[in-house]
Amino acid sequence: MSFQIERGLFKFDFNDYHAVIGVPVDADVKEVRKRYLKIARKLHPDSCKAASDSEKKLANQLLSKLVNPAYEQLSQGNNRDYLVSLGHMGRRLAAEGAKIPLASESAKQLFRSGGANLDNAYKTVVHKLATTQYDSLDQVLDKIAEISELNMVYLMLSKGELQKPTARPGGATGGPGARPTDAQPVPQGPKKDPNAPTPPGMPGRPTSPLPDSGLTRSAEYIRRAEGYIAKNNFAGAVLELREALKLDPNNSRCHSLLGASYLKQNQATMAKVHINKALQLNPNDELALKGKKHLEALAQKANGGGQKSAPAPAPDRQSDKSGKSGGGGLFGGLFGGKKK
Repeated sequence: MSFQIERGLFKFDFNDYHAVIGVPVDADVKEVRKRYLKIARKLHPDSCKAASDSEKKLANQLLSKLVNPAYEQLSQGNNRDYLVSLGHMGRRLAAEGAKIPLASESAKQLFRSGGANLDNAYKTVVHKLATTQYDSLDQVLDKIAEISELNMVYLMLSKGELQKPTARPGGATGGPGARPTDAQPVPQGPKKDPNAPTPPGMPGRPTSPLPDSGLTRSAEYIRRAEGYIAKNNFAGAVLELREALKLDPNNSRCHSLLGASYLKQNQATMAKVHINKALQLNPNDELALKGKKHLEALAQKANGGGQKSAPAPAPDRQSDKSGKSGGGGLFGGLFGGKKK
């Protein structure tokens, strides 16, 4: 069984692990673990209090397919890449603003507050929803979606600034939960011309494209995406690759990487779109060819035909404790064999 959530950050093809666990987006590892243990006690087959076998089966699927992968991502000390992806998402949402529809009343109220007392208001509602998030199994996905909408609004209003700034322009020091008052992050290091373009290779998101610079900048996005992929951060890779396609929509390598990243997140429909596009542009694309074979195997298994095959690897699981992408995963050495 696959669980589809179409609201909040999920509608942007982003796996909102914080919403699955039911913690704010700035929760630390200790808070994540405490919350995970509470959920696991409710869903694990040995301690689940479900009334029927079908409910116990659903509880086990929620634990194995949603909760465990989310905990694996958030419980690691080196999850900085995922937080960077959240920051990118926050700046993107801030740019789109009121164009994004909201379904839950809690998210609408938080948005209408305009950021007043944002941190306290946001965390209070998230914690309240989390207390009953996994009580009714048939409502779990709705609760996750509602928390994800709150995460989305929080990121939008905070413009993705998850780190507490140490100082503001002019020397003012921000207190706990303080955020910049304008739309740009707090400047770091020496001042520079805000209109100057970001040279290739510099960290951070590039500024507005210069004439004939689209291909160069798309290569930078792809390079960063490959770095995320090497660390099994496929959500971050998707964000970078989508930006690359805006600049270079006919890049077969970009489409094949995007298709593979979607497959790793168990999003076969989106994977098929980009893998087919990659093969249309380059019929010899090795990664896309392997992705196509995997999609065909999934389709055959879903239709009950052919011989039984080994189960597909769970999305977003690390291949080993070191965090390195191993050669035995979904696409073998194609994803992890090259140095960044």
